[in-house]
Amino acid sequence: MTDLAEEVLAAADTIAVVGLSRDPGKAAHAVPAGLQAAGFRIIPVHPEADELLGEKVYRSLADIPEPVDVVEVFRPSPEAAGIAEQAVAIGAKALWLQQGIVSAEARRIAEAAGLDYVEDRCMAVVRAIAQITKNR
Repeated sequence: MTDLAEEVLAAADTIAVVGLSRDPGKAAHAVPAGLQAAGFRIIPVHPEADELLGEKVYRSLADIPEPVDVVEVFRPSPEAAGIAEQAVAIGAKALWLQQGIVSAEARRIAEAAGLDYVEDRCMAVVRAIAQITKNR
């Protein structure tokens, strides 16, 4: 039996990561790196970096020139609603707030637009438990 988080991750190929960290010691770097190693296409969104995990960095979700399946959020909860609006605007299929991030307003925005919504779950843990990998 799968849950929504597993379904979202299993269906995804491209994950835009808002708040991907430059610091390899932080979860906001290690989790996306692990997803990339498992075959997911990671698109970093960061206000200052030019390249992370060997990928071009975009300043905002709106700057990404390709379709995004999931927007993964590594930013504080108060920023989640604005990111949800951006995820809706780019046509993402799902919004995922990383473990420890919760936002009723982000949930409302995402679900009203038909996006799948996951919050307060670690994408790396879900991937590991469900053994989800991608062949690229």
